[in-house]
Amino acid sequence: MKNNYSRLKWVALIILGGIIFFLSKSANAAIISSPLLQQHEISGIVKDEKGISIPGVTITVKGTSLGSVTNLDGEYTIVAPENGTLVFSFIGFKTQEIDIDGRELINIQLEEDIAALGEVKINAGYYNTTERESTGNISKVTAEEIEFQPVVSPLQALQGRMAGVEITPGGSVPGTASTIRIRGINSLRDEGNFPLYIIDGVPINSSPVETNSMIGNAGFDPLNNLSVSNIESIEVLKDADATAIYGSRGANGVVLITTKNGKQSGTGLEASIYSGVATVANRLDLLNTEEYLQIRRRAFENDGVEPTVNNAYDLLVWDQDRYTDWQDFLFGGNAETTNANLSFSGGSDKTFFRLGGSYFSQGTVYPGENSYNKITGNLNLNHSSKDDKLKINFSANYGVDMNDLFWSNSLSSSTVLLPPNAPEIFAEDGSLNWEEWAVSDLENPLAGYYNRGRTKTSNILSNLGLSYRVLNNLLVRLNAGYTYFESQELMKRPGRSYNPAEGEPNNSFHLNSHRRSWILEPQLIFNDSFGNFNIDAIIGATFQDNTNSQLRFQGAGYVTESLIGNLDAAERVINASSQTNQYRYAAVFARIGTNWKKKVFINFTGRRDGSSRFGPENRFSNFGAIGAAWIFTEEELIENALSFLSFGKLRGSYGTTGNDQIGDYGYLDAYEATPGPGGLYPVSLANPSFSWEVNKKLEAALELGFSKDKLNLGISWYRNRSSNQLVGYPLPAITGFNTVQANLPATVENSGWEVELSSLNFHTDDFRWQTSLNFSIPKNRLISYPGIEQSSYANTYRIGHPVNISLLYQYEGIDPETGLYKVMDINDDGSFDYEDRVVIQDLTREYYGGINNNLSFKNFTLQFLWQYIKQEGIASFFNAGRPSNQRDIVLDALNSNEDFQRISQLPSFSQAYNNVLNSNLPIQDASFLRLKTLSIGYNLPESLLQSFRLRDGKIFIAGQNLLTISPYLGLDPELSYSNTSFANLRTLTAGLQIYF
Repeated sequence: MKNNYSRLKWVALIILGGIIFFLSKSANAAIISSPLLQQHEISGIVKDEKGISIPGVTITVKGTSLGSVTNLDGEYTIVAPENGTLVFSFIGFKTQEIDIDGRELINIQLEEDIAALGEVKINAGYYNTTERESTGNISKVTAEEIEFQPVVSPLQALQGRMAGVEITPGGSVPGTASTIRIRGINSLRDEGNFPLYIIDGVPINSSPVETNSMIGNAGFDPLNNLSVSNIESIEVLKDADATAIYGSRGANGVVLITTKNGKQSGTGLEASIYSGVATVANRLDLLNTEEYLQIRRRAFENDGVEPTVNNAYDLLVWDQDRYTDWQDFLFGGNAETTNANLSFSGGSDKTFFRLGGSYFSQGTVYPGENSYNKITGNLNLNHSSKDDKLKINFSANYGVDMNDLFWSNSLSSSTVLLPPNAPEIFAEDGSLNWEEWAVSDLENPLAGYYNRGRTKTSNILSNLGLSYRVLNNLLVRLNAGYTYFESQELMKRPGRSYNPAEGEPNNSFHLNSHRRSWILEPQLIFNDSFGNFNIDAIIGATFQDNTNSQLRFQGAGYVTESLIGNLDAAERVINASSQTNQYRYAAVFARIGTNWKKKVFINFTGRRDGSSRFGPENRFSNFGAIGAAWIFTEEELIENALSFLSFGKLRGSYGTTGNDQIGDYGYLDAYEATPGPGGLYPVSLANPSFSWEVNKKLEAALELGFSKDKLNLGISWYRNRSSNQLVGYPLPAITGFNTVQANLPATVENSGWEVELSSLNFHTDDFRWQTSLNFSIPKNRLISYPGIEQSSYANTYRIGHPVNISLLYQYEGIDPETGLYKVMDINDDGSFDYEDRVVIQDLTREYYGGINNNLSFKNFTLQFLWQYIKQEGIASFFNAGRPSNQRDIVLDALNSNEDFQRISQLPSFSQAYNNVLNSNLPIQDASFLRLKTLSIGYNLPESLLQSFRLRDGKIFIAGQNLLTISPYLGLDPELSYSNTSFANLRTLTAGLQIYF
């Protein structure tokens, strides 16, 4: 271990030494080119074809390093020789060269480039590339697509926008962590499938943050503290060529988030605000009181049982005329949402900045005054020396979340199935009604209503980048980052929130979490051309340190409710525990990118990783990849033969990445203190032999452009194989331990096809219509696991099938003799266990994607995104007779037993229902087509802007999840394996954006 770390340190010292040497050498002996003669200042304005000024246009003097950028009004100044040439370039517009000819004023109008594929820049992490020259698979969304979506986490804004990227919301409560899977499930451990999150070059912990609030087990999203309006772009790296440079951290893909920069030359103020409301879009068709009581009476008739107060409280005790729509009561509210943003940017062509802040608030659809609030601030500062050799970039993002969503931990999705004539929730004095609920085996659904609490999280993320161009072809760079995340949670549980018969005392629950990390990455970057051969290389090192700590305890026995949370007033502090984990990571990496005549590209990547999560013998591992691309339409012979193509590229990659997403110290024995003084007891078993998971990625792709790139098509095939699976291997109870960290001889394969299509359907002076489509066909399977039949996973996985499966009974229909649901007893032993579960139900999506349209007509804009998913899910409301509401289709069971078990509440009927719940009968089509986003905007006319002295402005209306088309009978097809749950609220907002 020490030897390997020493080698890495020597490599880093050599790189840092090189930086110091070149900096000192350049400072003492800089070679400065003699200035061009007859230089003078040139100024002007750059506009588009509509006469609108364009900020951010780059102006350079051809053949030199001299340059400038237009300010917010499209104005520029530059010093250049009288006989020189100015080059104007900007993404989405054709590059133009203008001879100066001694002029001091040069105004120019740039022509829009509808085939600007080569100009679309992509962040690949340690380097930038373009869509035209990329050898890897990288998907990108920009600020224009997501900045006004009413979401807390930027991940939620990506749904339906990227091929190969599945994002499933964790719930309907704001702040809940979503699940993201990039090209499927690679690891048998849920925690082993998180991608790498990098914000402005700084990695952050991607695992959700634990909480006791209504968010529940899903946890808080670690990206919540970011402001979506401050994001410039999000890139997702998927294949080996794109991810191998991140080594073990890139096994499950990489999510790169870039925040907004300032504008060079000039100052500007931007303000935006939107407000709206969110509601639950769907309702189940349930029985009303009359229908429900009819079903219940039939159950007693069929069973030949006399109703009593104990077994028929809903018939004999509860009001027969009361009707409560529990869906409307529990989640029929309006969740108000507001977002406000303010940013100021400016500076000179050498030093420019952006300073911004935002406020976001969202309520819930549940009863009570619960809300989620977020305040963020951000700063981005860029500076370059007069000769542009030294560049400094500093960025900082700070966010504070305040979550008051605590009132009821007992609320569950099954609450909507309460009998419609159930008692009132509150008594006449305003307290919770326990007396009428006490006669049943049901609990007041708002138990915990008076609970109060707050989770306050704060997160600071900062990055400092230094670079110095030593030679024209050599750059030294140092990136340093620091993050600090803190979560403080207090939950107050007064006794009056719970049934007095249980004698619940006044309690408080405390949970504090801290995440601290720093990263240091020195790099050397070389690029040069040798005739038609171009090379772009980088070598660097990474040193990263993460420290995570957690403290939890409870205060019990508070005398009065007003003192809850003040530990000095608690009778005792119980269940206290704390833990601190430290993770260290070190690596050296290199990339060599080459191309021949800008048409043949080869990219080599290598990385050696070291992780403190493995034992000394397995601490280091090597990863690498090769990617290649050939733009075949650059070949004269092919260009003539395939004249209908404006662009054509073949691309492929192969490589390996690793995975170390396991708990810390798993290779060591671990102990905890005994409840009594002076003792220790073991809590985990050592295994120093386990090693890295390895993910081998293979990809082939074809990219085509037609009609001068008005139509672009990309088709990718991929196959990822993850082996040497790291799991907590179950142990027999006799060992005294539940699990031990180990490698399983299992291989998981993800393969599939991805299609991306974009088209410019119409383009005139007044009207423009663009369409983009993505389509993914994923396939996941366990291709190998020697000895699985003798392992503890024999009843969990099946060779040749996805790792996300359910093993179910085979449904055989209604037994004509008993009227019960019948499932197949495979071995005829009279009992039902896993040997009888012969139906393998795939829980993965068959295909998914999205269709996005952008239209503009004069000052009006329209954007809408359709999301579609093909899948199966569960709908299980067909057990009639027990004191629980059902879908109204069970009324058919009054007259027919063809599809439903006989109406009854006998134990044998309940057992038959439980068996059939675990069969293939509840499985149904849960595919859906959803209008995910819709926005309509109006750009304020020039006359109005001048009247209010505005530079630009627009008003807009935006909607989310406005329409869902699906045969699924549950609440939300996206959560189709929990048919009474929902995650997607229907949201409608209106807002204003202005620029001063």
